[in-house]
Amino acid sequence: MENIDYARVFEEIADLLEIQGANPFRIRAYRNGARTIETLSQPLESLLADEEARLEDLPGIGKDLAGKIRELYETGEVGRLTELRQEVPGSLVQIMHIPGLGPKRARQLWQGLEITSVEELEEAAREGTLEGLSGFGPTLQKRIIRGIEELKARAGRFKLADADIYVGPLLEYLKRAEGVDDLEVAGSYRRRCETVGDIDILATTSGDSPLMDHFVAYRDVQEVLAKGPTKSSIRLKGGLQVDLRLVPRESYGAAMAYFTGSKAHNIVIRGIGRERGVKINEYGVFEGERLVGGKTEEEVYAAIDLPWIQPELREDRGEFAAAREGRLPELVAPEDIRGDLQMHTQYSDGKHSVAEMIEACRASSYEYMAITDHSPSLAMTGIKLEDFARQYAEIDELQTQHDDIRVLKSAEVDILEDGTLDLPDDILAMMDLVVIAVHSKFNMRRADMTRRITRAMAHPKVNILAHPTGRLINRREPYPVDVEELVKVAAQQGLMLELNAQPDRLDLRDFHLQMAREAGVKIVISTDAHRTAELDYMSFGVDQARRGWLEAADVANTYPLEGFVELLEK
Repeated sequence: MENIDYARVFEEIADLLEIQGANPFRIRAYRNGARTIETLSQPLESLLADEEARLEDLPGIGKDLAGKIRELYETGEVGRLTELRQEVPGSLVQIMHIPGLGPKRARQLWQGLEITSVEELEEAAREGTLEGLSGFGPTLQKRIIRGIEELKARAGRFKLADADIYVGPLLEYLKRAEGVDDLEVAGSYRRRCETVGDIDILATTSGDSPLMDHFVAYRDVQEVLAKGPTKSSIRLKGGLQVDLRLVPRESYGAAMAYFTGSKAHNIVIRGIGRERGVKINEYGVFEGERLVGGKTEEEVYAAIDLPWIQPELREDRGEFAAAREGRLPELVAPEDIRGDLQMHTQYSDGKHSVAEMIEACRASSYEYMAITDHSPSLAMTGIKLEDFARQYAEIDELQTQHDDIRVLKSAEVDILEDGTLDLPDDILAMMDLVVIAVHSKFNMRRADMTRRITRAMAHPKVNILAHPTGRLINRREPYPVDVEELVKVAAQQGLMLELNAQPDRLDLRDFHLQMAREAGVKIVISTDAHRTAELDYMSFGVDQARRGWLEAADVANTYPLEGFVELLEK
């Protein structure tokens, strides 16, 4: 089992406990434990195999949870989860994640109408039989139907970060097969799309390689879907489908181009090829029946008089015109990032201290960072007003010990329903920068939500609007808001928009980033880290930024400290 498989078990326990209405601190303990497991830098099973390793030393892992982890490792199941599944229908977990519902309403549906599946819920919503339950009026029923349709649309899609967890070990395993020369992932995964449906791996081999036998014998295979000399398909235990294709070396570049580009991108390539009298497909570039190119991707693009195009741009969103005119962007890279401007500590809902977050950012060679604990309106997680002075005094003290990194005083300030900020001006005046975000009342009308956010953006102390659409990938749709208007106001006010690098968020979307770039709005890529390990999420933010055509100059936290401070002053 991979770390994410362990984490999902404890997330399910937390979900079922939440439907039961169990103690919120107990629920939170399971979620924190799951998050710790998912962000571990080494396989959990290597720790479990080490008799001297103490799981209890991991943050968020107490004695009880450590025992359950070992139980899962040794038996393949957790007794407490088995008990909960008998007490609460497991399918209610899927219901509680439908927009507009949640654990309390999922329990209400179960106890009031004996609805335990998405199918039963959809039928009841369409027939209007939910109206007998308190709070389930026509508006909510429409939202439920829309939410179910969205749920079906994203079924079988894996977040990019989850796919990464499975793909890395599989590639390392495949490289150990005898005779493997080239081995690379193509498809939406190579384009670094935020979700992927399946994984396409292309390979070339020399001699009589046992690669296909090696592939289907992988330890995490749940099912072999097909096996042949040039193509095999498996389904991993986590549910992800992986296809492996063996291609001739002279066709490798053509196959990579074909299986990497989006459908729209590939249609344009083939069309330009026809205009130039060549046929381009996954087997190569042909003049009549003669193969004239395709060993490399560069040969494919050269056949249509274009330079090689970065995989992240292959969506038919302007890359062909940019390539013809020499305007392809020099995409931002991970090494360009000089600071992280959203993270949380033990003062609110983070797991590590201010000092520990500083040390982790120093280890990343950052020039600057911002501590942005939540403002008070977030129940159970927000920092108290009287604690801001204490935290900022601690930052001042720690700053005297480190002259190699600037620690900026900040907060993630909640935007209240009327567009005012959750902190008084005297507290905001203590900050080096102010980050604002919406965390509640997601169901406002589009015009009202837009007005709420733009009013907050007009506050003279505000610098950054965080996760502007509030979406959670595969879990919650964006709240209704006019992003184009947010970009317009940001340009007028000289504000920065955040690209939140949390794999659950990746908010802003790629096309929103292109919109912001064209408007001259600076983007900040921040991890929203709640523990030191989550600072590594920066790479996912950079992936998304590259899909949005961003260059280093478009990203505020690629600037040196002096340049970033100048942006704040503007």
